[in-house]
Amino acid sequence: MSIENPSRTEIGKMLKQAKRIAVVGLSDNPNRTSYMVSEAMQKSGYEIIPVNPKVKEVLGVKAVASLAEIEGKVDIVNVFRRSEYLPSLANEFQNIDCPIFWTQLGVVDEDVFQQLSDAGYTVVMDRCIKVEHALTK
Repeated sequence: MSIENPSRTEIGKMLKQAKRIAVVGLSDNPNRTSYMVSEAMQKSGYEIIPVNPKVKEVLGVKAVASLAEIEGKVDIVNVFRRSEYLPSLANEFQNIDCPIFWTQLGVVDEDVFQQLSDAGYTVVMDRCIKVEHALTK
């Protein structure tokens, strides 16, 4: 079994249609990759929803402790957590209104990829959303 991400063209379409991105593991430390990537996406016009029980606010937005606390539809859940957290995050993800599960560079779990793909979700793993956004503008 292996991971087969959508094509760059498909990723570009997803990013053009998306408006709200929930970022799991978004740090309030400006030196962290999650902060820098999310800040760039916010400046590109996306609504960023910080999902991190350890912070109150990031990028001027009140943080929520879990995906379940997000009100309304989310277009992409972008994960900045280690791969070992993906199974529980995938289960939580399936209980919210969101079609796309995205993990950042180095965050991979083939079983989770298969589970979510089989359930009809779009899954992107081991890709930087900021880089993909820049490449598909």
